[in-house]
Amino acid sequence: MEKDEKQLIETIDEDGKVITFELFDIVEVDNQEYALLLPAEKEGESEDDELILMRLTKDGEDYLFETIDDDDEFNRVAEYVENMDEEDGEE
Repeated sequence: MEKDEKQLIETIDEDGKVITFELFDIVEVDNQEYALLLPAEKEGESEDDELILMRLTKDGEDYLFETIDDDDEFNRVAEYVENMDEEDGEE
């Protein structure tokens, strides 16, 4: 995938509304993969750079994006991502 090419992911929220995200990165924490997603900008909208964390699970050939309901799991992943940002800033 080229650097400028965006990979868009569509998910359905609890109200049945389709939400489109841009796949920012995939990280592995404790042998589990997590997707880092950014809300996809629509014309006329300006989204904040709010990063969304979702658990990735494999279903055959497909990946499923799941919300992280466990606070401890979410905090471990968020801390890992924050530390990645700090390491990138040191270079």
